[in-house]
Order: sequence, then structure tokens, then C-alpha cells
Amino acid sequence: MIADVTGLSPARAGMQMNRAPENAPLPEGFRDFLQPLHRRFTPLQQEFIEKRQQVLQAAHAGRKPQHRLPSEATKTNWRIELPDFVQDQRNQMTGPADDAELVVKMLNSGAPGVMLDLEDSMANFWDHLELGIQNILAALRGELTYFDKKRNQVAGIKPTKTAILLRARGLHISQAGIFGDDDIMSASLYDVARLVFHVDAERDLKHPLTFYIPKSESAEEALWWRDLFQELARLKGWEYDAIKCMALVESHPLAFQLEEFVYNLRDHLLALNLGRWDYMASLIHFNLADPEWILPDRNTIPHDVPFFQNLRELIPEICHKRGILAIGGMTALYPSREDPELNARALTVLAKDKKNEADCLMDGAWTGHPDQNQIAVDQFPYPNQLERRKPGQDRYPDLRPVPAGVGSKTLNGTRAAIRTVIRYRNGVLNGKGASLLDGYMEDLATDRIYRLMIAQRMRHGSAAEIVDGDGKPFEHTPQLISQLFDEELGKILAALAAETPEEAKEKYRQARRISEAMITQGEFDPI
Repeated sequence: MIADVTGLSPARAGMQMNRAPENAPLPEGFRDFLQPLHRRFTPLQQEFIEKRQQVLQAAHAGRKPQHRLPSEATKTNWRIELPDFVQDQRNQMTGPADDAELVVKMLNSGAPGVMLDLEDSMANFWDHLELGIQNILAALRGELTYFDKKRNQVAGIKPTKTAILLRARGLHISQAGIFGDDDIMSASLYDVARLVFHVDAERDLKHPLTFYIPKSESAEEALWWRDLFQELARLKGWEYDAIKCMALVESHPLAFQLEEFVYNLRDHLLALNLGRWDYMASLIHFNLADPEWILPDRNTIPHDVPFFQNLRELIPEICHKRGILAIGGMTALYPSREDPELNARALTVLAKDKKNEADCLMDGAWTGHPDQNQIAVDQFPYPNQLERRKPGQDRYPDLRPVPAGVGSKTLNGTRAAIRTVIRYRNGVLNGKGASLLDGYMEDLATDRIYRLMIAQRMRHGSAAEIVDGDGKPFEHTPQLISQLFDEELGKILAALAAETPEEAKEKYRQARRISEAMITQGEFDPI
């Protein structure tokens, strides 16, 4: 699918709202089911969007997020009972729900858990959303298939104990066009309600319907999800706590409110997951005004850098104290069956990364390729580490340690960032929410990190100390960035096959314009 960006500014064209087509053929009865939910939950979602902006602006003014004072959530003895179906989540494979082949392969990989994504790894266009929803429903029923061209046969889902987890779009995203052209509603509400509407628990589910909550920024937002889950359960005639969830820790403010967040969702929550690439983007965003927080080139940042490690150790402490799982992040370097050297390096990095997370007492982690599953699983004790806590673990650690002396800051790093955001945005304009680039599986999180890193280097000028291969400093002025965008676009176009259509080349040019405009106009929210 090609995105329609007619009439939009260059930056907004890269971030347009998903809009349902006029008279979209939704299931009979669904709009009547959704309307009262929309009236109740969308106004609150819009309020949260405003509050998020206020917290971000306060951080840029010097009032950065802090740990909260002790409360009932932190002082009282309460604990969640983890159900059997998620006792073992040593690896969760993740991928876009609109790719039926990948969904089937993930579910047949042997991974303890599979997360089917309607959010960051999927382009936020109506056709892709509808396809993703249909694939999810078919996967829940064990009916999803794809045509295997290599074997010239239809392949389907094999019987398995794999837990299926569904990631809806986050509270920061709105959906247009469901109740008329001018109507805006919560995308989270639409996704969750649409899936729940279709599900027959006795027929379709081998375990409780379980969602993954992305991009939360406060403990109060957990109450929105709690109330939504319980209202949907009431409408379906289920027990109030029938819908379960896991939640990603992807924003800097939420990191200071984790125990309160778990408390507010305690009737539903099964795990917290450190979504570290989105978390890195959020960390940069909330520290954008601070010249001490200029990050080095992304791929020179070690996996155990303190701003990750401190949070990576805090999450299991809180989770295990309260009886839920702590899940680690994605390893972005992707294996390759065509490149033995890259494959070996990717799997070595994977094992080291997951072992570090296991040593931090995580119970599992994420991967994106079936070849990664067994290596990831092997790094974690079976079935989990729920009974383990580190003696002397600091409950209120420094979650903002300055990344001094970490990695390197180079002109080539800026070029790599520009090259990646152009190619990523080109993928989005062509309907892809995630792209394999230079051996890394890159999605919106990477795009945000790179746009924010370039913005940092521009904002703080000579203080950024960015050098070329000879050690010569390069101040990142808007003029230099435009020049680098032109040069990297030129390299991308020159590397295309001679028979590449002009339309495809123009799409890269459009991606270049959008990406630079998003940086210069300060558009860094995760949409």
C-alpha cells in the first residue's frame, strides 16, 4: 500500500492519522457496541495526551521526572498470582500482525510467547490495521495460513502451548473516521474493542485474552486500561478480570512510577517489559534541552550502559516483589541465512545480551526471528526467576545517569542515522512498519532515536563535539544536516538497480523531505 500524503506538510505527511474510509464495512453491531465506550473512554485518552505534553514541557524547563513518595502501592503487602499459561515466557517472538507468513512462522517457532503487533512494527494505515485484526482473529482460532512458495503448499499453525499476546496501538494514537469524517477516537479503544467484540472465549481461546500495553507514561493511565478491560468483560458476560495484559516500559516518566502502575492494574497485569529502544528515544526526548545528554552513535552504546542497566535491575525487583514476570528487550541485530559472518555475529550478540538480562533476573526477553528463539530461551532459567531478588537492590536508583565516556560521537554516526531514517520512512510510505537495514531490524523506535540524536547534535552545536574520521570537529548546523541528507539520499538512489521505476525513486525523495522536516519542526512523539 502507498500512503496518501496529498495536501499534508512534509513532516505531517510522515505522521498522518489512520483514517477509516467512508462507510467502512465494519462488522454488524460493532458500531453500536463501540459508541458508548467511545463516549466514555476517548475524552480521558485525549486528556492523557495533553498531560503528557505538559510533563514533557516541564522536563525541558528543568523539572524532570522523579520517583514518587511512598504510597499504598509501595508500602502495603499485595501480590499477583501468575497463571499457568505464562509461567514460562523465556522468549517472546514479536512481529507485525499484517504479515500472515511471519505470524504463522512465529507461532510454529517453539517460542513460549508470541506478540502479534498492531503498533510500531506495522504501518498505521487502515488496510494494514484491518488485515492485522483479521490475522489475529484467525491466529487465535488456529486457522491462519499462508502459501509457502518454496514448498508450493499452504502452511498453517501447528498445535502448540505458545501464549499469544496482542499489542494494540497506544494511548498516544487516535483513530479517525469510525463515526464520521470529523470524529476522533482512541486507537487503543478501537483495537481492543474490535478484537474483544469478535472473540468467543470458549471457542477461540486456549488461554485468557491477553494484550500488550505500549507507550504508557504514568501510573494513572493504568486505570484507563483497567476500566476498559473490566467494562469489556462486563459487556461480554465474562468475569471482571478475564482480560489479562502485559505492559511495556517505554517512557522515561513511567520508569519512576512502575510499582504504582502495577498496583493500578493488579487484577490484569502479568508482566512488565523493558522496551529499551523506545525507552532510549523517550530518555533523549525528555533530556533534549540538557547538553550533558548528547548520546553517542547508537551502535557504539553498550548493552549494559548504566541508564539501561539501572532500570533493567529495578524492573525485576518490582515485578518479583509483586509476583509478575520481568521481560527484557529486543536485540536489534538480525541473523541472516545468506551471510554466515553476520549470522554468527548476530547470534553471539544475542546470547550475550540475553545472558546479561538473565543475570539482572529478567524472566525472558524479545526476539524477532525464529533462529533466535532457542538461543534466547537457553539464557534464562526454566520456567522463570520469580522467587529471586537481588540482595541490597536499590529501590530508588538513578534512572538518569549521564552517558559520559560512553561510545563515540562521529560524523559517520550522523550519516548512518540519516541514511536509516530515510530508508525507514520510505518503508512506511510503502506500507512497512519495520525494515531490515544494515543487519538491524528497525522500526519506529529506531527512527525516533535517530531523529532525536540528530536534533540533539543540532541543538547543542559545538558542545556536541562530533568529529570525522580524522578527529576534525563538525558543528551540526541546519545547513550541514541538509547537506548530509542530500548526500545520503544520493548514495541511496545511486545504489538502486538500473531498472528501478522513477516512482520508487520519488518515494525515497519524499521520505528524505519528510524525515528532515520532522527533525527541524521538532516532531518526535511516537506516532
